[in-house]
Amino acid sequence: MPEIRKSADLRNNYQKISQFCHNYNEPVFITKNGIGDLAVMSINTYNELSGRIDLYKKLLAGLNQIHNGETVSEEELMNKINKYIGE
Repeated sequence: MPEIRKSADLRNNYQKISQFCHNYNEPVFITKNGIGDLAVMSINTYNELSGRIDLYKKLLAGLNQIHNGETVSEEELMNKINKYIGE
């Protein structure tokens, strides 16, 4: 169940909101005049989410390359890897 707080709680109960974000690794949704306005989360949760998005973008790019026939043989791949690592 998402944690939803009024905007005044961000000012009045900052410590409790921060503690929740760190303990549960989930965002707290802040409302303004009863309407969703912000999502507050810990830096660790943000970094994890951001990293996951980057990974999904890379996986999608790879799937698009496969779909477009932009592939190399296993031998070519190993040659590129060995060249890259200096062997």
